[in-house]
Amino acid sequence: MEKQAALRMLLTLTILCFLYNGVHGTPSLAIDMKLKALNKPALKTIKSEDGDIIDCVDIYKQPAFDHPALRNHKIQMKPSVELGSKENNSPTDGSSKPVTSQIWSKSGRCPVGTIPIRRVSREDISRASSPSSFGRKPPHVYNTLYKSDQHTTNSNSTTGKKHNPRPKNRSEAMFFAVGSNYLGAQSNINVWNPPGVQKSDYSSAQMWLLAGDQSEMSEIIEAGWMVNPRVFGDNRTRFFAYWTKDAYRKTGCINLLCSGFVQTSKHVALGAAIEPVSSSGHEQYYIMVKIYQDPQSKNWWLSRHDKVYGYWPSAIFKHLPQGATQVQWGGEVYSPNVRKKPHTKTPMGSGESPIHLWGKACYHAYIRIKDASMQLKYPMPLAEFSDENQCYTTILHKATNVSEPYLYFGGSGQSTLCP
Repeated sequence: MEKQAALRMLLTLTILCFLYNGVHGTPSLAIDMKLKALNKPALKTIKSEDGDIIDCVDIYKQPAFDHPALRNHKIQMKPSVELGSKENNSPTDGSSKPVTSQIWSKSGRCPVGTIPIRRVSREDISRASSPSSFGRKPPHVYNTLYKSDQHTTNSNSTTGKKHNPRPKNRSEAMFFAVGSNYLGAQSNINVWNPPGVQKSDYSSAQMWLLAGDQSEMSEIIEAGWMVNPRVFGDNRTRFFAYWTKDAYRKTGCINLLCSGFVQTSKHVALGAAIEPVSSSGHEQYYIMVKIYQDPQSKNWWLSRHDKVYGYWPSAIFKHLPQGATQVQWGGEVYSPNVRKKPHTKTPMGSGESPIHLWGKACYHAYIRIKDASMQLKYPMPLAEFSDENQCYTTILHKATNVSEPYLYFGGSGQSTLCP
């Protein structure tokens, strides 16, 4: 009898172990595989005072080269040309200060031949709905032109038909220029730490360059700052870059959280925290973001101020090698609770309405585009768009007729106007 009881106990434990592994084993294995793919062997590790761990990884062993189209890719170490705008082209009143350093760099430097990569933890991936979705935005179809009945400043530039509904989980407030063969763009993006970004949400201030066919803009590269608790595990303001070639459906990711973007700099890390940030009524800080195409390789380069990060290779795209057809400047809030009541409390920009202007609202300044004329210039015409005008909106403001325009945007999220 005792022997039978022992056998029954052993059988029960075996079944329980099998059921446990069936429920927990596969996700755990998937996380392990994701961590191995993202956290490449480090030649040096730097522990940042803000809690981040930065791994100095051999430049030839970075995640980019896991992409099938980049298996035999030869790294382009620097662009053959620059966009053409230097750091002294800052807002004309001189009242904002550039943010050029990163917190982790106070604790050490990466050696020559390596690049700094923010280490991903098991907890980071566990916050995602699945390991495969970690670091990715949900699908979002951009059409060639926006409908003219949206909130715009120039209805003539937004007369295209809208073929797909706006996504239910994203709310944007932006300025945009529509044309053809944009070869570069830049912006001085005012840096804030919007208060109260919800754990399931993110809030960003950024610039987008888009290209695609006649029906939708499927290829997108973007950069700016974001607060994203789900990806980074905190509410710090961080520099980010993103790409997709299919409107966020199955390709692309934030920073180096998938293969694609080729980093060349050993001085700067994608996803690192930005500090200092602006405060209402006090010091204002900005980052100058540039995205531009190399005329020889057709790669799209990303730089912040005059520090080059790296590039999106032309080999991973179909349409962008021929140039972008739309440029956007503004902000974005992702939340399951946009277009709902109660609305998400996650703010955009500074969290203040654009009507409060400089010192309180978030802005893009000194925006420029480079087109087929090869000249760096202010985009004309420039239109405005917002998904939820009572929650997040835009204002283009000029102090005088000859002043540099400031593109203010943002909002608080849930409020009396946005219940």
